[in-house]
Amino acid sequence: MSISDPNMSSAVVVRAESAEVVELSAGSAFGLLADASGTWGALGVNRLSLSSGAQGAGPHHHTLSSEAFYVLDGAMEFLLGDRVTTVARGDLLVVPPRMPHAFGAAPGSTAEVLVVMTPGVERFGYFRHLGRVAHGQEGADSLLAVQERYDVHFVSSAAWQAARTSAAR
Repeated sequence: MSISDPNMSSAVVVRAESAEVVELSAGSAFGLLADASGTWGALGVNRLSLSSGAQGAGPHHHTLSSEAFYVLDGAMEFLLGDRVTTVARGDLLVVPPRMPHAFGAAPGSTAEVLVVMTPGVERFGYFRHLGRVAHGQEGADSLLAVQERYDVHFVSSAAWQAARTSAAR
């Protein structure tokens, strides 16, 4: 998957054809590019492809890391604290630790986004778990047991629920 040196004397190279892809529902998918163990703990990187209007992640926060989202194509809706905003191709969004956030493709739009988390957290296992949930191999409630392990702490948000419910109409 990656070519890396634990002594940080070499660059990390991840070839597109070797990146693991985790299929989600309705044509959405994660491309797993680099986990913390492959980047000396510096960061984690994935590419998320969302089908038209698809949910990406429900409301949550991270206690350890900031998360950057660079929209490669399409448009996305984000919950940031208690407000919902839309970002589009070429936009960059950085979410600080502890800020509740959620995201999905904007209504009527697909989205391609590069996601960088720093410092890195081992999260490839979490994305694989999401794939199993998406395919009915595990229940959504199984994610509650791994919140601490992957630094994904679920929260509720009336603002996000209202935005996504009105978008679905």
